[in-house]
Amino acid sequence: MSTYVLVHGAWHSGRCWERVVPLLASAGHRVLAPSLTGYGDKRHLLGPEVGLDTHAGDIVGLITEEGLTDVILVGHSYAGLVISSAANRIPDRIAHLVYLDAMVPEDGESAVDVQPMTQALIDRAARSEAGWRIPPMPASPPPVGLFGVTDPADVAWLRAMLSDQPVLCLQQPVRLDNPAVRRIPRTHIHCVAGVPEGIERRPVPAIQPNGSPAQVWELETGHDCMITMPAELTGLLLKLG
Repeated sequence: MSTYVLVHGAWHSGRCWERVVPLLASAGHRVLAPSLTGYGDKRHLLGPEVGLDTHAGDIVGLITEEGLTDVILVGHSYAGLVISSAANRIPDRIAHLVYLDAMVPEDGESAVDVQPMTQALIDRAARSEAGWRIPPMPASPPPVGLFGVTDPADVAWLRAMLSDQPVLCLQQPVRLDNPAVRRIPRTHIHCVAGVPEGIERRPVPAIQPNGSPAQVWELETGHDCMITMPAELTGLLLKLG
């Protein structure tokens, strides 16, 4: 049995994994898919003080309080920053890092460094009445849809779980200054269909930080593959368990 911790990206909640969790669990694995502070069952905690450090602390707290070890830590989108920061704090508890169509930072980088288009979202929030809330991106015509989701029923379900994203999440830097974090193997899963204009994906270096060859898999679907291709995503994740 392996332990999977699935971390949702910006605007989403842990509910986005509802189609993946039972598939991993039915294969005999333990699966946790928490909502980060400000989302889902923690939506009432949303505020300008919520940032990347808050979310990394959410995951560190979950893993340590549950006594989890050998965790396969999966981060979707913005949560690539979250799992990186969390792993830096507790590398001895992490067996594998999975960057699921995710931001992949270097030490000291923020979301703006990894994905420059996020600066436009921050600027737009600064001009708004609140000044710190970034609303979810609007849906676009297919194949982009709403985070890559185009089925009308799925779009409605997804939209119901979305919350605003605090600006601080995109501004705080990731710390990767613990040498032990470099020894954790990584896998990158890229969603290669319906990529929105302006989204830039960094090339994955041929060699991982631990010295082994890079492992990069692709799914022919949009960004929210846990909604559009849950079985195919689960099949990839099971290769790591």
